[in-house]
Amino acid sequence: MAGVTTSVWATGQRQSRVQRRGRYVPESMRHPGKMLPSIAARVIASYTRPGELVVDPMCGIGTTLVEAAHLGRNAAGVEYEEEWARLAVANLGFAKKRGASGVGRVVSGDARNITRLLPDLAGQAALVLTSPPYGVATHGHIRSTRDTGEPGVRKWNHHYSTDRGNLAHQQLPALLEGFRRILAGCTELLRPGGVAAITVRPYRARGELVDLPGHVHQVAEDVGLVFVDRIVCLLCGLGYDRLLNRASFFQLHEARKAWARGLPIHAVAHEDLLVFRKLDEPSPGRRHALADGREVE
Repeated sequence: MAGVTTSVWATGQRQSRVQRRGRYVPESMRHPGKMLPSIAARVIASYTRPGELVVDPMCGIGTTLVEAAHLGRNAAGVEYEEEWARLAVANLGFAKKRGASGVGRVVSGDARNITRLLPDLAGQAALVLTSPPYGVATHGHIRSTRDTGEPGVRKWNHHYSTDRGNLAHQQLPALLEGFRRILAGCTELLRPGGVAAITVRPYRARGELVDLPGHVHQVAEDVGLVFVDRIVCLLCGLGYDRLLNRASFFQLHEARKAWARGLPIHAVAHEDLLVFRKLDEPSPGRRHALADGREVE
């Protein structure tokens, strides 16, 4: 395959809460594992055209769907947790009131069965955009001693699932097998030549760095998707002469503890965007253009 490129997108210039202000219902901030709207919007604009269909099999509070609707694309999402599915519906309604021209729908269910949940969309999607779960608890919100003047740290909105059936509760092998089933189903929803884009970052388990992007890459190829591109989506901001830190209190706290133990780790300041394409059985040597003009064999 030819035409694989790498690039960097400055998607962290504004903080997450600023990106969502006035564009999502305020309750959306309760979800601790949201995709940055700037990442979703950039992916959708790069790999689809107005009127095309975007699917997110683990849509959370609907970031992918909302950004698709604002860009004039239609969208469909699946969300396991009913609480977040209801918020995704509310966010789509809010987007419509603000003039979004795309149409979205949300189904509450297990995305491992996505072809049964969205049977009418087989072969229709131009883009699948999603992110695998990183665990049942992420950063959420905090009040530290510096904020309150009282000892200790108070956390809230840092759990997004208590349901043991949620894929986020599984250990890595079961997580990858579940994500493989989701991607296999999504591949059936993609039209020939359609794109699957996955945002993912490495994480630490008991101090060890887990190469989740590498695992996801292998899973995607196992279901027949062809690797097209890897893009670095910055979570930090780019200042005039320095990086603008967007790391959470918990990321910095864990890094400081590791340095104190003699382990020089750093807070992750980007997400990998892995881009794949569904084969359309081209004739030998034929080249195919993506929506942003790039070509692959």
